Amino acid sequence: MHELAVAQALVEQVDAVIDQHRAGSATAIRVRIGPLAGVVPELLATAFPLAAVGSRMEGAELEFVHAPIRVRCQTCGAETEAVMNRLICGACGDWHTQIISGDELLLESVELETIPSLTPES
Repeated sequence: MHELAVAQALVEQVDAVIDQHRAGSATAIRVRIGPLAGVVPELLATAFPLAAVGSRMEGAELEFVHAPIRVRCQTCGAETEAVMNRLICGACGDWHTQIISGDELLLESVELETIPSLTPES
């Protein structure tokens, strides 16, 4: 299951975000995923808690935002939605298209829990 490797990479990426913002932990993680990303969201949701055990995001809520498949036609220039295995232009029907959305797997946002300051406020 390569989703476990993806989940481990996600844990590393979120850990870097936690460090960057000097936070204590992550409580919610939002991932944007398209149907052409090659990752099954349900399997990633199952693998993530295993990868996060003992980390600063253990118990964090993993949320998915589903990205639609969108293509740009190289013939007419239109940008339209498409479906899996049928990446044709919705305007002119040509098959000369370029994928502009639907193949991404992106860390969209992380909700952090901050560490209270150890020095007393003046």
